[in-house]
Amino acid sequence: MKRWSRIAVVVASCLIDSVGSLGQYSYSSENLYTFTTPTRDGIGKRYFGREIAQVMGHRGAAWLERRSRVAEEHPVDVVRGMTLVTDANVADIGAGTGYFSFRIAPKVPEGRVYAVDIQPEMLAILRGRIERHEIGNVFPVLGKPDDPMLPAGTIDAVLLVDAYHEFAFPFEMMRGIVRSLRPGGRVYLVEYSGEDPRIPIKPLHKMTQRQAIKELGAFGLQWLETKDFLPTQHFMVFEKSAPGQ
Repeated sequence: MKRWSRIAVVVASCLIDSVGSLGQYSYSSENLYTFTTPTRDGIGKRYFGREIAQVMGHRGAAWLERRSRVAEEHPVDVVRGMTLVTDANVADIGAGTGYFSFRIAPKVPEGRVYAVDIQPEMLAILRGRIERHEIGNVFPVLGKPDDPMLPAGTIDAVLLVDAYHEFAFPFEMMRGIVRSLRPGGRVYLVEYSGEDPRIPIKPLHKMTQRQAIKELGAFGLQWLETKDFLPTQHFMVFEKSAPGQ
């Protein structure tokens, strides 16, 4: 584990103490969002001090399937890092064209993959691939900007790849995600490292580990570790505590 990852354990506990527990609904969206003039790549809406980035539209679908993505983002390692059991129910939030959904599906032959996206055009592409390849355990889900539309208490693992920073309603979305998780369920957050200015990604489309721990930890999700096998991204693991823990 990197040195700054170890330090973040202490930082996380302090941050969670300072913001309270959204999991206990001591906060609401009304007092967490602020609004300013949008910057070039943002929407002018801030959450825990972070400006929310603009969403990449369905016209960028080809970019999601670019050949260089294998070398850049190591999708095989991402799926391996989730340590899924064969009957796990997995939610791929911001699934887009299904780039990760279809890589997860063979790992959970007895489970389900819920491919969630708020853009019908993305889901149309995804459905076409399901039909062509006759994949039986990937289920497209048309989410809402403020609700992932997942069944409560049924999900074992949630994957968020370069999507969380674009949530227009992160409070509501994380509330829905946490609600969908079983006790002990995990959230795998993959975001470009905001700590490294050398990474050629627009700043609002990156996140620091500290910011991620602050936002997800406030919902009662426990940060377990950050695995460092990706060249330019954080692979962060959070867990929903069982009742009484």
